[in-house]
Amino acid sequence: MAAKILLLEDDLSLNEIINEALSDEGFKVSCVFDAQEALEKAYEENFDLWIFDVKVPKGNGFEVLKELRESGKNTPAIFLTSLSMPDDVRQGFLSGCDDYIKKPFDIDELIIRVKNIIKRNFSHQKEDLIFLNSSKNISFDPLNKTLYQDKTIINLTNKEKELLALLLKKRPHFVSIETIFDEIWSLDEEPAIMSLRVYVKNLRKILGKDLIINQRNIGYAIRLENEK
Repeated sequence: MAAKILLLEDDLSLNEIINEALSDEGFKVSCVFDAQEALEKAYEENFDLWIFDVKVPKGNGFEVLKELRESGKNTPAIFLTSLSMPDDVRQGFLSGCDDYIKKPFDIDELIIRVKNIIKRNFSHQKEDLIFLNSSKNISFDPLNKTLYQDKTIINLTNKEKELLALLLKKRPHFVSIETIFDEIWSLDEEPAIMSLRVYVKNLRKILGKDLIINQRNIGYAIRLENEK
């Protein structure tokens, strides 16, 4: 699954240009145009990166990121802004950004910085691939959320990919049912325990029945062969 990016930019033309450039690189981009939209979207969905303009309607990007950080959200963030004074840059980093790009900017430079941050964010999760079943040579690429057997892609549903990525990220700890619903179901979807059990059953069929474990009233966890 492509990395997901939330773009806050109120300039319609620039928003379209950035969206097109990122989409051409294979990213899935959600576009918003004011601070309130950005907050709502960031709370509703999980993203791999936020890109925020600062001077936007209904607030500003600094305030948006500061509120998200205070709520415990650690998604990497880039500010993309015409504010270029040292105090502005300082405020941007104090509010919790990972990078600060001053307008005007080169779109190719933005793409490079986006890729670097997303790769860095996943570096703690992967060496390149996480090997899940040595006898079947099954591995998972957490950056692209892709499962392989040898070099062949194993088809999973989007929810199965997201569930596997979440369990691997949290391993060896158990992940509660409530957290799973919060992380991989959007607000406009009705979480269903039976659907979750089907996803787990399908993953166990592919990976091996003992790889994903569960404890009643606690949740699910994944234990790799070398971690058991």
